[in-house]
Amino acid sequence: MKRKKITFVCTGNTCRSPMAEAILRAEIKKRKIKWWDVASCGINAEVGGTISQNSETALGEIGIAVKDFKPRQLTEKILNASTLVITMTERQRLSLGERGNVRSAVEMCGFDVPDPYGCGIDIYRLTRDSLIKLCDAVINDYILKFEE
Repeated sequence: MKRKKITFVCTGNTCRSPMAEAILRAEIKKRKIKWWDVASCGINAEVGGTISQNSETALGEIGIAVKDFKPRQLTEKILNASTLVITMTERQRLSLGERGNVRSAVEMCGFDVPDPYGCGIDIYRLTRDSLIKLCDAVINDYILKFEE
C-alpha cells in the first residue's frame, strides 16, 4: 500500500503544528496504524529555530518527547505531496486557496486552535489538549475511514 501523509500547518511551525505532529505520530504508533506519515510546516516558518520550550514542556507532561525538531516553511511541493493538510484556523485554510486536500481544524473537530505563542504554560496545556481532540478526530473520522 502506498504511504499517505498528513501535514499540520500553523503560522511559525514552533507551537501548534509541531505539537499536533508529535501527538498524531505518537497515537498512530500506539494504535499500530500503518502507511501514514505525519509532518508539520508553517505559513511563515521560523526556519532555523526550534519548537517552543512551552510546547516541548506541555508534550513532555504527557510522555511525548520531541527531539531535533526544525521548523519548515510550507511549500507548494509539500501541499501537493500531502494526502491531507490540516490548518489550525479557518483563516489559514482560506489563505491556501481552494484545494481538495486542505481542511481546517474547524472542519475536522469544530474549533480553531488559537496560537499560544508568547503565552504561559497553562495556555500551552490548553492548546495541547485541543490538539489531542483534533488528532482523535483525524484518526477516527479520516484515517480509519480511509483504511476501510
